Amino acid sequence: MQTIGYVIGLLMVLLGLIWIGQGSGYFPYPASSFMIAQKIWMLWGAILAAAGIVVIVMLSRLRRRG
Repeated sequence: MQTIGYVIGLLMVLLGLIWIGQGSGYFPYPASSFMIAQKIWMLWGAILAAAGIVVIVMLSRLRRRG
């Protein structure tokens, strides 16, 4: 079950970084994406990436306890 949690946390971080890249215009793929150069997607990406990091850290702390 923890492996699924780690995978979900990692996917959250990865997706958040992609959103940050698209929102900043640094990762303009696909070219027709509505997210390119839209600053709000940088914020949502940062929030999602931070939440993914929190999930990973919480799972690693629970693993050490039990």
